Amino acid sequence: MEYRASHILVKDQQTAERIYERVKRGESFESLARQYSTCPSKSKGGDLGWFGEGKMVPLFENAVRKMSVGSVSRPVRTQFGYHIIRKTGARD
Repeated sequence: MEYRASHILVKDQQTAERIYERVKRGESFESLARQYSTCPSKSKGGDLGWFGEGKMVPLFENAVRKMSVGSVSRPVRTQFGYHIIRKTGARD
């Protein structure tokens, strides 16, 4: 199974929660990623492209696996910080 996702990575939970609320109110995920994310993917609006099993850290991958396409996660904490994840695809 492969997944496609975008994310916004920030250092602290409070910032992540504020950004999550803005996404839920309809602000552009891509614009918020470009503005706030600390990941190099921010230049692509947070898009991580397609990835297979075992390519991402387990906490991130498990969150993506459980999500439905088009949904946005509450902040997910990994060793890199807090991710707001939007699942954009899944394929066998």
